[in-house]
Amino acid sequence: MSLRILNAEQTRDLLPMSECIDVMEQAMKATSTGAMTIPPRLLFDLIDERGFFAAMPGSSLQALGSKMVSFLPENPAKGRPAIGGFVALFDPDSGQPLAIIDGRVITDVRTAAASGMAARRLARKGASSCGILGAGGQADVHIDAMCAVRKVDEVVVWARKPEQARALVERHELRHGIPCRATSDPAEAGACDLVCTTTISIEPILKGEWVQPGAHISLVGSHSLTSRESDTDLIIKSKIYIDYLDSTINEGGDIMIPVREGAIDEGHIVGEIGQVLSGEIAGRENDQEITLYNSLGIVSQDLYAALHVLKQAELRDIGTVVDF
Repeated sequence: MSLRILNAEQTRDLLPMSECIDVMEQAMKATSTGAMTIPPRLLFDLIDERGFFAAMPGSSLQALGSKMVSFLPENPAKGRPAIGGFVALFDPDSGQPLAIIDGRVITDVRTAAASGMAARRLARKGASSCGILGAGGQADVHIDAMCAVRKVDEVVVWARKPEQARALVERHELRHGIPCRATSDPAEAGACDLVCTTTISIEPILKGEWVQPGAHISLVGSHSLTSRESDTDLIIKSKIYIDYLDSTINEGGDIMIPVREGAIDEGHIVGEIGQVLSGEIAGRENDQEITLYNSLGIVSQDLYAALHVLKQAELRDIGTVVDF
């Protein structure tokens, strides 16, 4: 029996954004149709409380495995990635291990690809400006994702650290050949056609009063019931789509804080994006409504992305293969 190991560089080369967006459609359909078993993720604080460790298993007829990941927010200041880990894939038929694939790249790319997949289904066809709140790794790949699904002609970036925003726009002007600019006013980014929040803020950074009719919002950064990136006004005025209802109820502060406030109830959630993909529920119905996709990330995205990487690696004979 052999095991294929793929490092970060190999994984990134094998997972282009456009391909991953297509893979995310498969993953989210499997999630919403019950073709994927998704147990509660195991997540716990490190003993010194400097971060957390998580294990996220899942199973379908196509993919079996788990993502194992650590998060230490102090790492970037020390020149190390905040996220470390891997996705372990097993053969669904035999249960034998198949591959270990870099988890940080899988997480980075599939998170933005899921937002791109939702924007492809929910954003106005003519959406052309992209506002990014945040300037970290997810901000970087979210620009790629939005440019992959709409003809973006301007990118506006706001971040608490202006130098990071400036560095981000310089990279993407070269990468995409479109006007990109940093702003000191988050309302400018919030007024774009496509708006992505990619921060670790625990308090709202995006206000409903900034968001224009017809906009599409991707909320990405918040992952707990006590934190959120959007204010209650935005949630009230938006059509809300999510990745997985159980995750939203247990981890989705952007939506559940307004629920606890009594501003909305859970019925305000239109449904899962996989239900839109399968035709079970409607997506955008006119050019004036605000659509919002709240992304928490689920293991089906990790496993389907990793499976795509493994198939491409086998076709191209990439990676290190060891006896196991």
